[in-house]
Parts: sequence; C-alpha cells; structure tokens
Amino acid sequence: METGHKLNGQDVVSQADKAVEVMIRDRITVAFPDDGVLGEEEGLAEGPSGYLWIVDPIDGTSCFVHGIDQWCISIAVMKGDETVLGLICQPTSGDLFVARKGEGAFLNGKAISVDKATSIGTGLLGVGANFRIPLKQVSVFIQLLLEAGGMFIRNGSGALMLAQVACGRLAGYYEPHINAWDCMAGLLMIREAGGWTEAFPSKGTLLTGGPVIAAAPGVKSDVLTLVSRSLQDELA
Repeated sequence: METGHKLNGQDVVSQADKAVEVMIRDRITVAFPDDGVLGEEEGLAEGPSGYLWIVDPIDGTSCFVHGIDQWCISIAVMKGDETVLGLICQPTSGDLFVARKGEGAFLNGKAISVDKATSIGTGLLGVGANFRIPLKQVSVFIQLLLEAGGMFIRNGSGALMLAQVACGRLAGYYEPHINAWDCMAGLLMIREAGGWTEAFPSKGTLLTGGPVIAAAPGVKSDVLTLVSRSLQDELA
C-alpha cells in the first residue's frame, strides 16, 4: 500500500485514507447536496444548508498500515454549532457506535453508558499524543497520572478511545491537541452516554483544533486537576 507523510514519519496518510474520504464525500453530495463537508484529507467544502459533515476516513492510520486493528472511521454531523449525530465504525471488530443528540448512544444497536463507578485509581485513561504540541505536555501528564495511582492506554485512534469512554471501557480521555475530525463524533457519544466533555474547541476553531478532555463522572475532577497541574509543570 502506498503511504505518505504529513508533518513527520509518524503522521501517515495512505491511499486508503484518500479513497475512503472521496467515497464518503461523493455519497454525502448525492444525498445531501446542500450540506458542507470538512474532511481530514480534502479540507472544508461549505454548503448553504447549515449542516456540516465532519469526516475522518481512517483515524489511526499508523495502526492501519502496520496491521494493527485499532483504527476506525469517524463521521459527525453538526447543525450550526451543535453536533447532532456521531458515527464511529471499527471495521476490524464490526463495532458501530452511534449517537444522536438527545436520543442516547448505542453500540451495535444496544444502549451504552459511561462507567459511573470507576475512579482514577481503578479505571484506564486514554491519552493521545502527537508532534503538534510540546512533548512535555504528554510526558508530564502521564507522570502525574501514574503518581496519582492511575494508568493510561494509547491505541493510536483518538476517535476510537473516545467511543470506548462512551461504552465504559475507558474512564476518560485527554489529548493536548486534537483535530475536529478525530473527536466530534466521540464527544457527542460520551455526552449522550452520561459522561462529561469539555467544550471543543475551547479555543481556536474547528479548522485549528485544540485540547480535548472527556471523562466519566467519577474521574472528571481528578482528570481536570491532572491536566491543570501538567500544564503548570510543563511551563515551569
């Protein structure tokens, strides 16, 4: 499979990414010609309807090209400033996560919920990392998390880890910078599954991205404290 690099050797794009996005865009255009589309590979195409589809054709491309099954397709639909629909499909497992604003979140047709009993000391926290931010923002956070008795996991797909928060597999998720196509669907799922998410983007725009923080109720306070401390220590 032909692949290329974006920012560096860890920021990979494959022929499959481009082909899947073209296919999704084509189908959206046929079914909803007045809607806009924001995709990772092709950027923003605005539409007059007020609806915006946000598409990541393959989130976790590095896993995809290395034969690791932790990747997914993520699609969100926004109406104005609100996300109203989120879809995350993991083809390798057959899992399909769906969330509709005000109607709940579902995995393969069954209602899901965040883990309301977990704590920072008993759950797993998903952590995202990339080369767009100072590396210490991640390493300091992980050190503080471990010192607090917590544990982390990183699988290469922010969208998939957010979906795993929504269904109770993970206690929360933090990434100092993430793009809209990686997180908008998953953030809606977590809220519809009874979890908490920080407003995204808290600073900047959908095109620039920003930090993402999401948590089950029992770990929200601890995660926010760890994020705040990590940023203070990183700047010290």
